[in-house]
Amino acid sequence: MSGHSKWNNIKNKKEKTDAQKAKIFTKIGKEIQICVRNGGGDPAVNGKLKDLIAKAKSLNVPNDNIDRAIKKAMGADSVQYEEITYEGYGPSGVAVIVETATDSRNRTASDVRHYFDKYGGNLGASGCVSYMFEDKGIIILTREDNEKADEDALMETALEAGAEDFASDED
Repeated sequence: MSGHSKWNNIKNKKEKTDAQKAKIFTKIGKEIQICVRNGGGDPAVNGKLKDLIAKAKSLNVPNDNIDRAIKKAMGADSVQYEEITYEGYGPSGVAVIVETATDSRNRTASDVRHYFDKYGGNLGASGCVSYMFEDKGIIILTREDNEKADEDALMETALEAGAEDFASDED
């Protein structure tokens, strides 16, 4: 009589959604901890932390989880995550950059090497493919933020600051 119990159906759906939420909450928590260690725990001073908090709220992460991650990162006994970048070649010689945040450099290097080998690639030396890539960013402004701003003035300012592209999405 599998699948006929209403409670089991509810339980299975809830377990699946809870697992997805837990994965998101953990990932955001780690990102917040790294950000706090690099720039401090005050969102007014640390712009990246402010953006991460906004991202967390958009993903429905509870405020308690956000505060706990900030406090944990500011404590002396907290786990020290470090950001490491690995470079290599995937199948058919495709250049790949893997950016990680880990508490164990050796374990992560082993895992990344394993996945490169498993899928027909190879882990390269630092700098072997990074020259092929550029770090890019996207800045999104809403009309509420800039009611008085003229679109031409915004475009001129963005291009003077080194922007490669400017797009306007009129509603």
